[in-house]
Amino acid sequence: MLFKFKRGWEIRESDVTSESVYVNRRSFIRKAALGSLAVSGGLLAGCDEGENKASAAKTENTSQPSPSAGLYPAQRNERFQLDRELTSEELATTYNNFYEFGSSKNIWRKAQDLQIRPWNIVIDGLVDAPQELDFDDLLKKVTLEERLYRHRCVEAWSMAVPWTGFPMRDLVALAQPQSGAKYIRMETFNLPDVASGQKAFWYPWPYVEGLTIEEATNELAFIATGIYGREMPKQNGAPLRLVTPWKYGFKSIKSIVKFTFTDQRPISFWEEIQGSEYGFWANVNPEVSHPRWSQATEQPLGQTGRIPTQLYNGYGEYVADLYSNIKGERLFV
Repeated sequence: MLFKFKRGWEIRESDVTSESVYVNRRSFIRKAALGSLAVSGGLLAGCDEGENKASAAKTENTSQPSPSAGLYPAQRNERFQLDRELTSEELATTYNNFYEFGSSKNIWRKAQDLQIRPWNIVIDGLVDAPQELDFDDLLKKVTLEERLYRHRCVEAWSMAVPWTGFPMRDLVALAQPQSGAKYIRMETFNLPDVASGQKAFWYPWPYVEGLTIEEATNELAFIATGIYGREMPKQNGAPLRLVTPWKYGFKSIKSIVKFTFTDQRPISFWEEIQGSEYGFWANVNPEVSHPRWSQATEQPLGQTGRIPTQLYNGYGEYVADLYSNIKGERLFV
């Protein structure tokens, strides 16, 4: 008889979180002239589905056909399973954080103003193959697959999502990094005439995030281009975004336009705003509280009742070794 033993990160597909919920983060108010930025009061304990519309989740991808629409749905990689239900698509695509379009969770309509074709991507820095290529040309150089991943927000809500995309290590191989490259700095668009949130001068636009080369080439690191078997909706970070399921969600930069390979550690968007609360590593740990709330439990979007949070969001067997020799740094904030 054949027995299947689940790994620590595996969850049932029926338990995956819906897409709109996962994009959620926190609501910040502007910095004082010489002070730091404070998070607005209250911790998200769930979500209001009253704003969700059954048709809203499909708005982005039904406006007109795209050159890459035929690539979806992609074949699922069965290596990545779930132990909980998928979050509903309608919830995941209509309850989102995307500060470029404002601090409201109901920004999916505003995000439709973003034009994602043409979309040029720059790969530069300490690489042997610097290049600028169109998003659809990038897709011709990689093989798309679907993965079921947990998502854990720093605000203590969570979801389970079927992402489509490709391993980030494939992009690293495309760049051919030099030996001196230690980090990858990622940057999103800067279009304040389109994304009104970028007119907020107290934020350090454009949005910037970073990973070490070791993190970027870990098998879990994923560049997502779609979700729920379709191309990525604009409100969820079209046309491509980062997914690192062992880290808090604010590390998952959306709508990326540049990958820079560097020997200097990047200072990320939220780290620059409030580094004491949002650090570079941002790994999930239930025993390390946020300065203003506990991370011991989480609220799955669209469900009732909280559940225990897992170290590295349950993916420790894949990523714990990345941090075993790092001393004197806050790995979990």
